[in-house]
This record gives sequence, C-alpha cells and structure tokens, in this order.
Amino acid sequence: MVEISIVVPVYNEEKTLKNCIEKVSEATSKVTNNFEIIIAEDGSTDATYEIAKKLSKKNSRIKVLHHRERLGRGGALKNAFRKAQGRILVYMDADLSSDLSYLRPLIDRIKNGASIATGSRLMGGAVAKRPAKRDTASRVYNFLVRLFLDSKIHDHQCGMKAFDRRIVLPLLRRVKDNYWFWDTEILVRAQREGLRVDEIPIKWSHGRFTKVSFTKDVLYMGGKILELRGELNK
Repeated sequence: MVEISIVVPVYNEEKTLKNCIEKVSEATSKVTNNFEIIIAEDGSTDATYEIAKKLSKKNSRIKVLHHRERLGRGGALKNAFRKAQGRILVYMDADLSSDLSYLRPLIDRIKNGASIATGSRLMGGAVAKRPAKRDTASRVYNFLVRLFLDSKIHDHQCGMKAFDRRIVLPLLRRVKDNYWFWDTEILVRAQREGLRVDEIPIKWSHGRFTKVSFTKDVLYMGGKILELRGELNK
C-alpha cells in the first residue's frame, strides 16, 4: 500500500502547476519514498489538464483526475480521496501558500494517532502574511465557527491538512459541501464524532492569485455555518 497520497486540487493553474508539483514532489520525497501525487483537475478552461498529463507521463508517481465539469474544490477533494491509495491522505492548495516544511509535522501527527491534522495561521506561533482585509475576515469567520458550531479549532480554512484514510473515508459520506465550506464541515463533523483533530501553527503567505471571491464567498460561508448549525442541533 502507498504510504502517503498528496492531493492538489487545481483549476486554471497553467502558469504555476509545473513548479507546484515539482516542489511538492521534492518536499514529499524528504518524508517518504512511498508516495503518490494526485492532481485533481477540476474543469479548467486553460491548459492545466494538458500540463498535468505531461507531468504524469514523466513521473509514474503523479496521477491525474480530470473533470470536464467543475465539481467544486470540496467535490474534487472528495473524489480524489476516494481514489487515492495512501494510508495517509494530504491535501494542499496549488498556490503553496502553506510552507512545505510543515508537511512532515502534519504527517507525524497522523502517525501518532490523530485522525486529522491541520495547519493553522491563527494560533500562537503561526506566521501569516496576508492583506489586513482578508485577515480580519478570516478571524471573524473562524470566531463564528467556534461560537455557533462549538469547534475548538482556530483556523478551519488553512489549505494544508492530513488525514488518516481509514477514518476519513467513512466521514466523507456525511460531508455535504462541495465548495469552500468543505474544510470547515469536515473538521466540525470530526470533532462532533469525538475524533482527534490536531492543529499546528505554520508559516503561510498570501497567494498572489486567490480564487476566493471576497463578498460572494463570505456570504456563502456565513450561510453554511447557520445551515450546519441547524442540522447538528436537530
């Protein structure tokens, strides 16, 4: 069995994909020689899929999952996790905002018994560089998640997480969101089920090109908090 599966969800990343995958491969090889990288290509309209196929042909460890129509970030991750072979599943955003040196500590947390290990930009010891507007919005959002959904996590949306495959696959069946709320929902549901969720501070820098629409997605995420609260309180 593969030890570690690294999933990178991508959408229109033709300019950055090659560099991203090379860096991810280099970082993962320092942790284990038994790994695979899954490029979860989610309906890109540029040359991302073609580049992904070329990378896969050059390196047998790289696999590509292609979707003609967009599944959404969460949907692409769900699909990739179900098809991954690794005992430990890791995902990271393609902009590599999260420092790759924290890959090993996250994986070690899973090896030491955690069901999920997530990076954090907001807990003590973290170093995060991003615009003040987005930092404030993130802090408010995470406060509301803790308040309304009784979560103990500081940062639900950090784009670097590791999972114990045996535990996360059954949990995925109960995760409904296929978009940006996916991270929050899986962390909240895991805590509600009494699973061990570890959070570690990381170094993080704001991606130059974010695909998050500030106003639209803030409203969407706020609505999802209330929707999940209503479900869990039934």
